[in-house]
Amino acid sequence: MILLLISFIAGILTALAPCVLPLLPVIVGGSLSASAQGSGAARRAVTIAVSLGVSVITFTLLLKASTVFIVVPQSFWEWFSGAILIAFGVVMLFPTLWDRLGFVNALNRSSNKLLAAGYQRNSFWGDALMGAALGPVFSSCSPTYFVILATVLPASFAAGIADLVAYAVGLSGFLLLIALVGQRFVDKLGVAIEPGGWFRRGIGILFIIVGLAVATGAEAQTEAWLLDHGFDLTFIEQRLLGAPAGSNAVNVQRQTNGTSTSAAASSTQANFLSPEMKAGTFQKAPELTGIDGYINTGGKPITIGQFKEKKVVMIVFWTYSCINCQREIPYLKAWDDTYGPQGLEIIGVHTPEFAFEHVLSNVQAAVTGFGIKYPVVLDNEYATWNAFGNEYWPRKYLVDIDGYIVYDHAGEGNYDETEQAIQKALAERAARLGSAVPTAAPAAPAEAISVDESQLGSPETYFGAARNEYLGNGTQGQLGDQTLMLPSQPAANTLYLGGTWTFAQEYAQNKTAGAKIEFLYKAKNVYFVAAALAGGAVKIKITRDGGQSLGTARGADVDANSEATIRADRLYQLVGDSAYGVHVLEIEIENPGLQAFTFTFG
Repeated sequence: MILLLISFIAGILTALAPCVLPLLPVIVGGSLSASAQGSGAARRAVTIAVSLGVSVITFTLLLKASTVFIVVPQSFWEWFSGAILIAFGVVMLFPTLWDRLGFVNALNRSSNKLLAAGYQRNSFWGDALMGAALGPVFSSCSPTYFVILATVLPASFAAGIADLVAYAVGLSGFLLLIALVGQRFVDKLGVAIEPGGWFRRGIGILFIIVGLAVATGAEAQTEAWLLDHGFDLTFIEQRLLGAPAGSNAVNVQRQTNGTSTSAAASSTQANFLSPEMKAGTFQKAPELTGIDGYINTGGKPITIGQFKEKKVVMIVFWTYSCINCQREIPYLKAWDDTYGPQGLEIIGVHTPEFAFEHVLSNVQAAVTGFGIKYPVVLDNEYATWNAFGNEYWPRKYLVDIDGYIVYDHAGEGNYDETEQAIQKALAERAARLGSAVPTAAPAAPAEAISVDESQLGSPETYFGAARNEYLGNGTQGQLGDQTLMLPSQPAANTLYLGGTWTFAQEYAQNKTAGAKIEFLYKAKNVYFVAAALAGGAVKIKITRDGGQSLGTARGADVDANSEATIRADRLYQLVGDSAYGVHVLEIEIENPGLQAFTFTFG
């Protein structure tokens, strides 16, 4: 009985769900198109609402009774519904068009007026068809609906039908209420609705737009945008579904792969979309392609496809000299340790920013140094990067057990949100495979470095001619040698070089001993991507604010004398302060051959 009430409430909430909101103009507009016709308006609203409810029930029973409908892709229902909406829109936009077509007269002579003149002349069947066409679209908007579909109906047909009817009544009743309120509003405005009037034509245009959105999948993208921006009422249903101990939804048992699982697991599975329904909402993950090397795989190739229907895969785009990428590695390692045994497979896709990051031995050394145990593949030619349409370091794509990208996040941060997405995807895997559900979240990694973006005031700054737009005392974008003088007073976030430098595309290299670098920054930590010429070593001395020693603010790669030795091609930490502040960084290079790539800040 409790689930019956929850089903009714869920139907009401579904009318405001992200997957329904883009379609509300059709539901309301269909009835408003007759609001000036008195009782005809109410009849039309009732017909549309009731036929939609009947369609939801009928479509659900067909899904349970026939495997034919289960394997019909979601895209078919999108095109089917979209085409009908577009046809109705055309009828309303050009009311005399159908009368000029020969086949319409034949339709009029018969009893079938479902589409053409039927809707134009306010026939019952035209209204019913419009409502019924939306049934498959509305059937995937509610956790409660999936509980009924996957848990209750298989156990008790009578209870399932009762709950399903309650859900349909809540949905149709609330939509009917919205339509009737809209009619009263339009009537008060005194808007006349002649067949060729502007209001009716406007609704026709709206139908065509919505129909195109449904047919092309744009409606699903709108739904995803609403969900990404926090407009999701399903949490109310989730709480309600967790409340009824002793209801018919909780006492159900089912078999999965020969193992008896609790109704809680069944209920969890019921909250997930089927692979066919996912096709209309999510993008299929492209395959790893153009890979130039494999690390932590035993030398064997690895693919995303090999884990389909077995594991959840997280694809992480990164490059080892990127401080933003480095700062999220502790979280990735913690997730790998905690969720790896539960079905999570992390694959690091190393797409290089600089030439030295193409070298397998360099990447291998970085992976070992970071303590990364999950597989890493080299994407030197950006083939996988482009296949995903990626634009950022770092970026994480979460691929579910069916091979769909169900979550992605660009940049650092939002670790709690990402972890919740991992847990949800693993919960679906557990329900599908009959395995244990994910354990509690691991503690935040002890070595994690937090960044206060509100305090950070300096951008990533490149030395090479390809991107040295912050160079303040030389010619930006120019290859070759430049002899430069430091200013008496540096400007904020401006790169200044002293001495003779050779500018390549990716880096600037000092040609003279005693060359200098100055940069006025606002940050807590300063990082320097650098290398030495031909595998040699270059010693640099780092001071601040007029030659003052760094003291306790020295970074991990700086010794007690405020000196650092640049040897390997990597990122070096020069400053590791206890608080954010504004300082002038000063670097003196003791011998030629330093290759300076970037400053980054944290």
